[in-house]
Amino acid sequence: MALSAAAMLWGCSAADAGTIDEDRLLAAESDPDNWLSYGRTYAEQRYSPLEDINESNIGELSLAYAVELDTNRGQEATPIVVDGVMYISTAWSKVWALNAATGEVLWTYDPEVDGAKGADACCDVVNRGVAVWDGKVFVGTIDGRLIGLDAETGEELWDVVTVDQSKPYTITGAPRVVRGKVLIGNSGAEMGVRGYISAYDANDGALVWRFYTVPGNPADGPDGAASDEAFAEFAGETWFGDYWELGGGGTVWDSIVYDAEFNQLLIGVGNGSPWNHRVRSDGKGDNLFLSSILALDPDTGAYKWHYQINPGETWDFTATQQITLATLEIDGKERKVAMQAPKNGFFYVIDRATGKLISAEPYAEQNWAERIDLETGRPVEVPEARFADGPYLITPMGIGAHAWHPMSYSPKTGLVYIPVMEVPNAYADDSDFERHIGRWNTGVTFMAPPEGSVPGTTPEARRAYLSSITYGKLTAWDPVKQEKVWEIRRDWPWNGGTLATGGNLVFQGLPDGRFMAYSADKGEELWSWQGERGIMAGPITYRVDGVQYVAVMAGYGGSMGMATQTDWMRRPPPNGTLLVFRIGGTGTIAKLPEWKPAPYARSDEEFTPAQLAEGQKQFFAFCSICHNGPVNPNLMRSAYATNAQAWRQVVIGGALKDKGMISFAPWIDADQAEAIRTYVLSEAERLAAEEEDAE
Repeated sequence: MALSAAAMLWGCSAADAGTIDEDRLLAAESDPDNWLSYGRTYAEQRYSPLEDINESNIGELSLAYAVELDTNRGQEATPIVVDGVMYISTAWSKVWALNAATGEVLWTYDPEVDGAKGADACCDVVNRGVAVWDGKVFVGTIDGRLIGLDAETGEELWDVVTVDQSKPYTITGAPRVVRGKVLIGNSGAEMGVRGYISAYDANDGALVWRFYTVPGNPADGPDGAASDEAFAEFAGETWFGDYWELGGGGTVWDSIVYDAEFNQLLIGVGNGSPWNHRVRSDGKGDNLFLSSILALDPDTGAYKWHYQINPGETWDFTATQQITLATLEIDGKERKVAMQAPKNGFFYVIDRATGKLISAEPYAEQNWAERIDLETGRPVEVPEARFADGPYLITPMGIGAHAWHPMSYSPKTGLVYIPVMEVPNAYADDSDFERHIGRWNTGVTFMAPPEGSVPGTTPEARRAYLSSITYGKLTAWDPVKQEKVWEIRRDWPWNGGTLATGGNLVFQGLPDGRFMAYSADKGEELWSWQGERGIMAGPITYRVDGVQYVAVMAGYGGSMGMATQTDWMRRPPPNGTLLVFRIGGTGTIAKLPEWKPAPYARSDEEFTPAQLAEGQKQFFAFCSICHNGPVNPNLMRSAYATNAQAWRQVVIGGALKDKGMISFAPWIDADQAEAIRTYVLSEAERLAAEEEDAE
């Protein structure tokens, strides 16, 4: 494992990370100068009481410095700041340590992930951050490892494989450290894996315990894991059919929260594999612990309680979204609660002691449930939403009303600030479903909205209408009254994470390159800065030598960066950048050069209708998820498409596997690969003609 610059210590030492222990993390609320863990404190409110930057002087906020990274893939990390040293992770699971006041690089670390592993990442080769503890920095890697580094030098101390690397597991989430143990989950539900969370000894990386979130093959017996008792007692009885053949899903890919008041871990569990409940479990059973908030003992991993957001989950409605802890006054009584705005569009307030639901109301448009029954905690579903008897136009679709982008909670205003998405889509049973282990397995066809469901007499017109009602929002939500206080609409649904501060400010980045500040109580726009680099990650704030800074990672990507694009994001993203601001900053950032797209791939070859139909089918099965956005090459503009031999060498021969474009020979044959090429060329011809007509 290469250590890029371990000895480059320029006037700042990372040695102070050695002072991070359980007592300091438990007291993080009273340490506003630092940002010690993923959500600043164990409560993960993403609120800082710092108020040196506030409503009265926000107009003087400007760039202090910018540090360009070495890749243009998506950047989703939350920086960690410990006594003047900043630790960040980047795409491809790399780690940097910097002087938090100047941006000088202290060291960098590259885990040397095989580029071919990028093909297993459903949603880009992103990484959401590191954890720091007892002189060590911990990072999970896209190829499923957990690594401990020396915080002062970046030297690798230990490296453990946390997954079966023969399967399409990945890690994109940030580890957490609790009571001397490093907690890490994994990703890959759509690809066909079985989810779990693991705890490793922070000193040497030894496995302490593991909890599987879905049962394994009953014929194999117990796993010898902390989850076995729960499976035997009740969870195993909620699954049917041969669910284990595609792993079952249930990956723990984001939210892991330590609730110190009850000495419990709260983890968010993801969707099933495949998505479709009828394909996955014969349409029967709740399928625990999919789409659940799960409470575990941090020392042993033993089950404590669970609350299932979506029993029998069938839409990719994960409960992996941020879990925030707080004490709220509800009906005149103080309640210790966990709050979550998961994908399904409802905002949940849950009693942390028991896991019982207190309240749940829609924070976004949704049409899959009439309400959440407060007695049972279960949704009262709209029967048609399960798309058993035909297509259903569902809101939100699987991308969710809220994805991984962090929300924040301000105890000062009592509001939660949620990056919301309004994205509908039509779901239908995939009657031709084929298992493709290692590729997407949903059991769902995403077709044009059925006639009569939206305005438009043709599929194209109905798709255009859907685009017109697809947008994003920054929503300030009152979790006690369960109502919206203020809201700002965005043209594009993929809007960045939020930060709330004691200066009555809310910060948020946007994928069009703007970084914004609003008044936390009223939502008035107070400040805006344009850096031309899309911002998705959650911002932080900290103070060094009496100066308050605001930092955020810029770098457009993720699932929407791979699968969709807009008029303002058609160019390949520039390299990611760490952006840091202060009052009176004098930093600069280079303006991006003009960019002109490559011409559409055009050919005078002739193809049969059968080839084009097969090509369209295989394109949407294997290609569209990664090649419809700006992050990866636009196939309709690829020179490879005009050369059948070169195309075959890439698609079947794996000539570009080091760049993440592996061979697809395990799933398609040479004739199907050629059919995809014919479809790509036909689409390129159509788009070129539309472009010429527009001119």
